Amino acid sequence: MHPANAEPLAHGLKQRHLTMLGLGGVIGAGLFVGSGAGIAVAGPGIVVSYLIAGALAMLVMRMLGEMSAAMPASGSFSVHAERALGRWAGFSVGWLYWFLLVVVLAVEATAAAQIANGWVPGIAQWAWVLIFMVVFTCANLAAVKNFGEFEFWFAGLKVGAIVLFLGLGVLAIFGVLPETGPVGFSNLTGRGGFLPNGWEGVVSGVLTVVFAFGGLEVVTIAAAETEDPARNVARAVRAAVWRILFFYVGSMLVIVTVLPWTAQQAGLSPYVTVLDAIGVPSAGQIMNVVVFVALLSALNANLYGSSRMVFSLAERGEAPKGLLKVSGGEGGGGVPRRAVLASVAFGFVSVLLNLMWPDTVFLYMLNAVGAVLLFVWGLIAASQLRLRRRIEREAPQTLTLKMWGFPWLTWVTLAALGGVLLLMLTDDAARPQVMWSGAATGAVLVVAVVRELRARRV
Repeated sequence: MHPANAEPLAHGLKQRHLTMLGLGGVIGAGLFVGSGAGIAVAGPGIVVSYLIAGALAMLVMRMLGEMSAAMPASGSFSVHAERALGRWAGFSVGWLYWFLLVVVLAVEATAAAQIANGWVPGIAQWAWVLIFMVVFTCANLAAVKNFGEFEFWFAGLKVGAIVLFLGLGVLAIFGVLPETGPVGFSNLTGRGGFLPNGWEGVVSGVLTVVFAFGGLEVVTIAAAETEDPARNVARAVRAAVWRILFFYVGSMLVIVTVLPWTAQQAGLSPYVTVLDAIGVPSAGQIMNVVVFVALLSALNANLYGSSRMVFSLAERGEAPKGLLKVSGGEGGGGVPRRAVLASVAFGFVSVLLNLMWPDTVFLYMLNAVGAVLLFVWGLIAASQLRLRRRIEREAPQTLTLKMWGFPWLTWVTLAALGGVLLLMLTDDAARPQVMWSGAATGAVLVVAVVRELRARRV
């Protein structure tokens, strides 16, 4: 295994790339479109749901940031899990996360293709998918700085759209926009009050929105490809977490303040509903462009994250050694091209399954990764519990970013993750995800344990 300070990958990413990568990986269609489902079950209380889910994500990222700043590696939490809990843990969390990314990649590519097909019906949906996959494969096969620039501008467009939305929303609340009166805060307490469905609605909202925070982890994977990984990952984690919490909670607060929560329509972006209400022309098309960019940005980040994860697994002998081939030459050095192609290949398979059997085969695959993020977060917390003490003994100077309230807040986070899983088991819609994800996790764990037993015999 390559030591953290001798990572064979190129150091082409800058601090600004890392920060935008954190924002780009997590601000996606789940926020712009999927947030409507959360508002439907929680009403204005969705603000509390996002605060709870965001706080949980923030604690997990703080733990991951602590470990990644002390021990930066392209495999991030998979490497940490191996060092803290054993090879079985690193193998399991690495492959589960890789599987999660390449399946979600298919959802993003297909959804972006549907939007593009609506704009240019003459090009078939499958052809759009092919175009996107080829473009982003090329971007990821080139020097890592090219990927960083792609993601920087994609994420910048999304962030700009949210900032503009927040600004317009605040102006609408206070009646500053032309031909509008002040909305005030009556929508927060009308139509059933702030919690129209009680705390049960807030909890259901948490189950709906918690997975929208997935994707932040890519920041720590990318840190190994910067000039100063320890310093850059600490700064990127701090910046990304607080900004995302502000964007998510701020957006929801504006949405449920400007309009009654009952005004939201199923399947329609709450952002479109609000922009229409305050008189922004062509709001639907504007948001279509934003969602399109968000999907492509997430696709790009997931392809990057999956290739680096499988490369790290190969480094540690947990994936085929052939994936360790790293490109050389001017401008394109240090890119794990075989790892990129392997991830793209499975991504293409996922896309084909999504196009051909969206309600059967692909639905089972999607359910199989539905709750994997919670398992990944759980292993991050468990790893931090073990590694923090070890780092304090062996290299305390590397603890440039520390988890708050250690170890109590780490235990609280683990308990909260367990609570979310239990609540999902009691929810009819979420239960299949837990069952299928549990089965997928169990299968990977069996393979990991068998491999470890065989290794001990040799």
